[in-house]
Amino acid sequence: MKKIYFGLVIIVIALMLTACNEEDDKKVKNEERVIPVETEKIKEGDIVIEKSIYGRTEPKGAMPVMVQNPGEVDQVEVKTGDKVEKNDPIATIQSPAGKQTIRAPKDGKITQLNVSEGELASTEDPLAIIADSDSLKLTFTVTDDDRDLLEVEDEFDVSIDNKNYKAKITSADAMPNDTGLYPIKATVKNKENKLLPGMIAKLQVPETRIKKALIVPTQAVEEEGNESFIYVVKDNKAVRTVVSIKESQSDQTAIEGDFKVGDTVIVKGQLSLTDGSKVKVVKGE
Repeated sequence: MKKIYFGLVIIVIALMLTACNEEDDKKVKNEERVIPVETEKIKEGDIVIEKSIYGRTEPKGAMPVMVQNPGEVDQVEVKTGDKVEKNDPIATIQSPAGKQTIRAPKDGKITQLNVSEGELASTEDPLAIIADSDSLKLTFTVTDDDRDLLEVEDEFDVSIDNKNYKAKITSADAMPNDTGLYPIKATVKNKENKLLPGMIAKLQVPETRIKKALIVPTQAVEEEGNESFIYVVKDNKAVRTVVSIKESQSDQTAIEGDFKVGDTVIVKGQLSLTDGSKVKVVKGE
């Protein structure tokens, strides 16, 4: 009899627990899930893209070192790449007029040395070439569209040998050359003397693609099929809003759609959202 009684008690308890669990499940289902998200404001601005224009470095100014009287080179005081100051000795020459010391006519760097000891130096060919070392000239040729982006005295970032410098435009021809391109010249400082003539220079020129556009972070834009959309927060809910993309960059995108400047757009957490999902802003403007 006791066994039967205990059996009935266990069955009653099991039924009660089942009923409680079902009730809890109903409460969970009835409670709407709140998804944490991060947001930013839709802003108005310009989409600016940097265009790369390639050219080469050249000596800003070069001067030949000449001899007045031909003769045999007795001693060479410099080598290619040496930096010299005005009146520094370059070489000594034994000529019919006696021993001569050939000196640097200006400050700069020896970019070309044409003689060695024991050779003959003539009055027709330069003994050496001295180029400015504190700055270099940059030469580019650009299309007419790119020519409109460049003005004399403008300064731009330039990359040479994987290092960044500032370049100032010194001339921008108004007429094209024989190839139909416009010659552009610029200068770059070479204080550390690490730049050499003939290096490739990459000029970074900002180009405004779109003005006064509505801009959102690119990470806010989602795609599904052929449709692009964002989630705009309204009354603590995520509203799926279709957009038309005007221009896209890695960090920001210009869009058109049913929204305005100052609306709050979701930038993180949108992968868990559907239209109308309840959200809680945990970070953002």
